[in-house]
Amino acid sequence: MVETQIPHGGNLEEARRLFPDAPEPWVDLSTGINPIAYPMPALPASSFERLPTPDAHADLEAAAAESYEATDAAGVVAAPGTQILISLLPHLRPRSKVSVLGPTYAEHAHAWRRAGHEVVDIVSPDDDHETDVLVIVNPNNPDGRVLQRRMLIDLASRLHRRGGWLVVDEAFADFDSGETMVSSLPNGTIVLRSFGKTYGLAGIRLGFAVAQPDIAGLVRAALGPWAVAGPAIEVGRKALRDRQWRVAAAEARANDAAHLDRLLQQAIGTTSMGTTLYRLIENPAAANLFTHLGRRGIWTRPFKDNPNRLRFGLPGSDEAWARLETALAEFASKVERAATSQREEGIA
Repeated sequence: MVETQIPHGGNLEEARRLFPDAPEPWVDLSTGINPIAYPMPALPASSFERLPTPDAHADLEAAAAESYEATDAAGVVAAPGTQILISLLPHLRPRSKVSVLGPTYAEHAHAWRRAGHEVVDIVSPDDDHETDVLVIVNPNNPDGRVLQRRMLIDLASRLHRRGGWLVVDEAFADFDSGETMVSSLPNGTIVLRSFGKTYGLAGIRLGFAVAQPDIAGLVRAALGPWAVAGPAIEVGRKALRDRQWRVAAAEARANDAAHLDRLLQQAIGTTSMGTTLYRLIENPAAANLFTHLGRRGIWTRPFKDNPNRLRFGLPGSDEAWARLETALAEFASKVERAATSQREEGIA
């Protein structure tokens, strides 16, 4: 069994350290990033050579407002990735009692604790604890749990009456947006949206906070001028307005997710959960499967706090799909041989 302490996906240096004899190139399935990236447009030299203009920055936020169906572009704040926003929000309030609905993306609780807040991990949104801030990832990472908008609006109203915030991380909502809060944004609610995951351009470092203008103003002031790089602005405003691409990508990735579910069901006999961009299994054989795949150059996402869980991103090429299918079939065959041997020993 390989010892794993992997806080995030995408670290192929860690993969090579754990599995030095694995074949290259690696198939990286450890993240929830669209493996088929938006085609990069030709960028003007000025986007690299000059500081972004306020008009260009405002147009990016307008494009995001259109894409996410926000009612007011003044409440949309562009940032260099949602991780920056996760780290920033705790510094915009005095010391507060913060509840994080989990298990979920660990950086939320870490960020509020680092900033000196009292953080409580809860397992139900009804575990109120008279909290000042409630953080919910919706759809949830990693299990894909989705809370209904009506429930979130009620929670937001309750928090707002006592001066609190509801923070809803919708990083994976672009392709699973049925319950998004953006178009019906209550007071005291902050919604986070990710650009890089949906468009397969994580290196662009682009994300958005959507809130009422008073809170949006706090976020914008804390980020300061020129928070988003010129090339990211150019790519972002073009991609966000390309609705045809996003609709086609959503359909294609949903088909990929369904195909991955079938492969995992055949290999390990477990129904998957998650979102369009990643699938999660929960099975006692998960740790062994992680090692089996790693030795074959396929990098997945284990969870130290729950070794029965293993998360899979989507392969991005026919070759990657073929390697995964072969490796899963080998694992299934290995499990069947072990079961047959145990049965024979029992008979003997």
